[in-house]
Amino acid sequence: MTVTPTPAGAPTGPSAEPHASSAGSPPPQCPAHAGPDGGGLVNLFAPEVVADPETFYERLRREHGPVAPVLVAGDLPAWLVLGYRENLEVARTSTRFTRDSRVWNLALEGRVPPDSPLLPMTDWKPMVRFAEGDEHRRLRSAINDSLAGLNRRGVRRHVTRFADDLIDRFCADGRADLVTQFAQHLPMHVMAKLLGIPDQAAPSLVKATQDLMTGAETAVASNEHIVTTLRQVVAQKRAAPGNDVASRLIGHSAELGDMEVVQNLRVALVIGNETTVGLVASTLRMVHTDPRCRASLAGGHMTLPDAVEQILWDEPPFRTMVGRWAVADTELGGQKIKAGDLMLLALAAGNIDPAIRPDITASLLGNRSHLAFGGGAHECPGQDISRAIAETGIDTLLGRLPDVSLAVPEDELRWDRAWLTRHLATLPVTFTPKRPLEPAPPLTLHRTVHAGASAGRGWDATHPWPGRAGSVPSRWPSLRRRFAHWLR
Repeated sequence: MTVTPTPAGAPTGPSAEPHASSAGSPPPQCPAHAGPDGGGLVNLFAPEVVADPETFYERLRREHGPVAPVLVAGDLPAWLVLGYRENLEVARTSTRFTRDSRVWNLALEGRVPPDSPLLPMTDWKPMVRFAEGDEHRRLRSAINDSLAGLNRRGVRRHVTRFADDLIDRFCADGRADLVTQFAQHLPMHVMAKLLGIPDQAAPSLVKATQDLMTGAETAVASNEHIVTTLRQVVAQKRAAPGNDVASRLIGHSAELGDMEVVQNLRVALVIGNETTVGLVASTLRMVHTDPRCRASLAGGHMTLPDAVEQILWDEPPFRTMVGRWAVADTELGGQKIKAGDLMLLALAAGNIDPAIRPDITASLLGNRSHLAFGGGAHECPGQDISRAIAETGIDTLLGRLPDVSLAVPEDELRWDRAWLTRHLATLPVTFTPKRPLEPAPPLTLHRTVHAGASAGRGWDATHPWPGRAGSVPSRWPSLRRRFAHWLR
């Protein structure tokens, strides 16, 4: 019987009781380590780990330090990077840790089954997520330029429009679930509009991305549905380009092929939606329940962008990311890594690494150095769009329903947990019933004047999205005004 290799440096011992194999064949033998409970390597897909990853990750940090050996689906070995500095080292050093999954030693040895739930995240495709070097620069330039063509005011108008549409569906009821009726739908509708996907395709894409990210049995089929939808979009945009990201990718000087456009749209859609759903839901919960937020509200200092950044520190939408593969034998965090080993980036664990954040309660206002959007050359290019969807969507909701409050105690809230993510499952609220909005007039562009330009010079229809440096100051009001009824 062939034994599945264990990451180099993992302590060995007597054979542990094997987990069930997802491939349906006899599971490989896995070496055990001498943990406090005498058990074997932690499997990140095990129900008890999915239910409470924080406890297991902190145990792994105590036992192994900033890098720990773990197992994933099918009892395949991998490395979990828990340290903040080690996460950045992996993300920023492409000469040692690559995004190109074709070097994965277990896949090259035929040990990854064709129905593995890892494949949607690891199977190499011609897109920026798996590219390095010149190829990565070519694809990334096309994506950056296509996103730069978005009008930031137009993006916020789209968010407001879709947020209002969703709120209209429940505002007369006096109660709602802000996860299932709001947070799960808003990002996909906005992103579909920006990417050039028809509005009517958004609902099925919501379900497909959920399957994909939770590693459900239908993950492969859901991934195919997303790809099929995007193929149709690319074919339509080739014939009739529009003012959207898909059309700009197709027409970019980097000359992307159809499959390259499809796969880059796919990663933007899946990762962007998953990130923003969690961000919206968690921020909504925070502004209603977190004592730090309430204390800041009383002093008038906590703004909605502040709350969003606090969530990105404390509850990053992706708690763990399928990150990199070792280019050659190397060492990280005291562990000996073999060429082709899979590296998983534990972003949530890195954000609370005692080495850089010894006091979890200390204020982080203005600090954006969290790991929520990754780092290095592959840092998320659409992070400001996620922020805009969360800030504008929540601001719209609180403006329409200013007395919204939780309908259940905080400890009764339920969570959806998967091996990569942890999201609120429900957020039941009550509020004073309101009438739906009257139909709005068609959207029109706002006339603006460039700095130093004379009036009447024209329309600013392609104002670039602000970067993290040099962004315009936030125009969002203090949450104190939104929650004034709590402070009386």
